Amino acid sequence: MSNEEKPSLQVDSDWKAQAQAEKERLAKAAAQKKASASATAGAAGAGAAAGAASEGPGGPGGPGGQQIPEASFEVLISTMATQALFALGGIPDPRTGQRMAHLGLARHHIDLLSVLQEKTEGNLSDEEKNMLNQTLYELRQRYIQLSTQERNG
Repeated sequence: MSNEEKPSLQVDSDWKAQAQAEKERLAKAAAQKKASASATAGAAGAGAAAGAASEGPGGPGGPGGQQIPEASFEVLISTMATQALFALGGIPDPRTGQRMAHLGLARHHIDLLSVLQEKTEGNLSDEEKNMLNQTLYELRQRYIQLSTQERNG
């Protein structure tokens, strides 16, 4: 075995510098894109402040460079509704691509939205109230339809 050539391990330490440079380039491009969008909308000052607040210590965006939306009541409702819709089989599982219904979990998410509706009554704008009411109506209709199919099928 001493005559055999031993495998050698070569470490490329330059990859760290390349990764950092790429990260900085992407951050700069995202900042320019955000700045041009803010300037176009006429809200450069407000947009920059909102962007800085959402960046946090980890930098702009989420995993894979995805932009994280600004925290708002609408985003909260959308997030919770998406979970309910997923449990109703309305959204395919990203890993398997299959739609799977879980009525108990769907009902839980719909009930959470109902609690939110109850607890925020009188404190929402008309737009927020309408969004929540419409979302709950649509989710409840899907739930009833799916549970009826499951009972009859």
